[in-house]
Amino acid sequence: MMTDIVPGSADYSGIHGDIVALLEAARRAAARSVNALMTATYWEIGRRIVEFEQGGQNRAAYGQALLKRLSADLSARFGRGFGVDSLETMRLFYLNYPSSPISESLIRRSGRPAHPSNSESPIRNFDLAQLAQIFPLTWTHYIHLMRRTRSREEREFYEAEALRGGWSVRQLDRQIGSQFYTRTLLSKNKRAMLEKGEQPRPSDLVTPEEAIKDP
Repeated sequence: MMTDIVPGSADYSGIHGDIVALLEAARRAAARSVNALMTATYWEIGRRIVEFEQGGQNRAAYGQALLKRLSADLSARFGRGFGVDSLETMRLFYLNYPSSPISESLIRRSGRPAHPSNSESPIRNFDLAQLAQIFPLTWTHYIHLMRRTRSREEREFYEAEALRGGWSVRQLDRQIGSQFYTRTLLSKNKRAMLEKGEQPRPSDLVTPEEAIKDP
């Protein structure tokens, strides 16, 4: 004999709530995974562009022409997201996060020898999934960190706080706009300032759908 499920019953509310929480957690995890892989990919694109430019004076001379050619070809194959400005941002991303510190961090995580036996750059020995672990924030976070901070120290402060507090891009933007870094430096009670900065506002929150969008 079939029994109707009563939506408002305690039993149904319990299982429904558990499944909703599970699905939301899975979607957030998927968004983080996709964003990390995308960010690692963009860093690798930037590395290849910079290394190409450093291959000699002749190559450096037509760096802008390279970006235009790559933009046209990549856009034709993959669609949006590969304009000249976007490729230049990937190039700047690599320059702001150079391979030496990234390689050192990856080597520490993997437990591999610090000095590989071959002459190849250590970064080439790691795949995208391993590289993605180095970039826990979203690509849009890194864009805003590069564009809106005025020094390496300020960028590293906001990067660390965004990671520690789980800041959305909106919250990061709000904190940069409020000069949170400067106010924290000048504060006599830095711990209280940092704890206050962790608290999101309703307008800071984003949905998993928004988090997973390709910027």
